[in-house]
Amino acid sequence: MNKFAERLRELRLDSGMSRKQLAEACQTFERNISYWELGQRECNFDMLIKLANALNTTTDYLLGRTDY
Repeated sequence: MNKFAERLRELRLDSGMSRKQLAEACQTFERNISYWELGQRECNFDMLIKLANALNTTTDYLLGRTDY
């Protein structure tokens, strides 16, 4: 599993959000969250920013560029 997929799932679970709740917060479909968490697809830049904001983290952390 890639770093983005691992961290996305980890942060979502730590925040207590379901895939559906995260999808609603980011204005996307629940299945997209699933694809990204399973490493089956990649999100675009705009969605990466929405995910980081919804999960209260940075894009660098989600991408595995930093460990904090």
